[in-house]
Amino acid sequence: MNIRIMHVTTWVAGMLAALLAISVRASELPRAAPEEVGLSGERLARLDRHFQDYVDEHRLAGVVMLIARHGKIAHLSAIGKSSVEGRAPMQADSIFRIYSMTKPITSAALLMLFEEGGFALTDPVDAYIPEFRDVKVFDSFDASGKMMLVDPVRKPTIQDVFRHTAGLSYGFSNTPIDEAYKNAGIRSEKDLGGYPPLPLREWVPLLAKAPLQYQPGTRWQYSYAHDVQAYLVERFSGKLFAEFLRARLFEPLGMNDTSFGLPREKLDRLTTMYAPKDFKGEIVSFLPIPEGIAPIDKPESSEYLAGGAHPAGGSGLVSTAEDYFRFAQMLLNGGEFNGARVLGRKTVELMTKNHVPAGLDAGLSPGGGYGLGVSVLTDVAAHANLASEGQFGWGGAATTTVIIDPAEAMVSILMVQYRPGNVPLWREFQTLAYQSIAD
Repeated sequence: MNIRIMHVTTWVAGMLAALLAISVRASELPRAAPEEVGLSGERLARLDRHFQDYVDEHRLAGVVMLIARHGKIAHLSAIGKSSVEGRAPMQADSIFRIYSMTKPITSAALLMLFEEGGFALTDPVDAYIPEFRDVKVFDSFDASGKMMLVDPVRKPTIQDVFRHTAGLSYGFSNTPIDEAYKNAGIRSEKDLGGYPPLPLREWVPLLAKAPLQYQPGTRWQYSYAHDVQAYLVERFSGKLFAEFLRARLFEPLGMNDTSFGLPREKLDRLTTMYAPKDFKGEIVSFLPIPEGIAPIDKPESSEYLAGGAHPAGGSGLVSTAEDYFRFAQMLLNGGEFNGARVLGRKTVELMTKNHVPAGLDAGLSPGGGYGLGVSVLTDVAAHANLASEGQFGWGGAATTTVIIDPAEAMVSILMVQYRPGNVPLWREFQTLAYQSIAD
């Protein structure tokens, strides 16, 4: 045989073997009976019954829930419908819009580059995004109604954009800065998901021209900060954000169903988005879910089919319960999953500490703080629910959520497609997940 042909044949065979290994790794996740990992199957059944009641009462269309402990999936249930109108049953591999559950993934991506030594968390943002060099801070209005601006006492840092203390807003309310965002095209009037309306390279300079809402480091405010992180990923890596995630996170972890936008061949797995029949566009609801739902984004007409919103750091990904488990378990394992190490253990430890400065209200549930892209529970008694100090995670605007608990070696994932994000439902899910712990 010609040596060159032999070498090519050997290379092709090696590539096929590698691809087969990746395929096997992507399709197989460790499983266990609940009792094998210290959970009660009988008590986990309460979880399914509770959410089945929501479906039967026409308050939710469907739910996927995943509970894993000690690295093994002990409970994976699909309840109700993926689409009520199409009578499509919910499946374990149904695809969901995860909205702000994109944020921990973005933070992990930027931390991967932090590990390469190219920047420090305390570096000012304007060292890498020059458009922020002349940023001002809103102070007041003068007698004529003109916005009065002052210089920042200190510049916003990369740590600030990790922990929502950079002075940015999200444009969701009616503050002067929110109005400035809308007037400058930073935020679209019709947007409910927090998507930048332009590619990051065009949008971030617009954001940098707007005033900050408060002096950096003096307040915690949920914001576009994670989208600035995504742009920093592009600046440091030289790759588009979506490409970086695919190559450095999704492929190594086997997250084959996580992406910005949805390939048409997966259309039948995308769930329908629902809201209360009287939905007015609120972002977060602290009220119980009422009866009666109406579709607000159907798969066949969803923007996700057209490639989704512009890839950004705060929102926009679609995923499945099992895909997100891979990411969550990687964090629980200290940066490694199934032989693929994407972060160092000390980096994950830093990520999951409370970074909100003392004396600031993180605007989260009582007993909670915020790390580098994830919520962090610091006081179980103040939290007033079954939990562990040090557990971390985040939720999305469609009532999806992930809870990652190092003390219990446990990952709990709720996938729903219900706007607005419902806080009582998150708490009920957490209670029912934790009450299943038997030892």
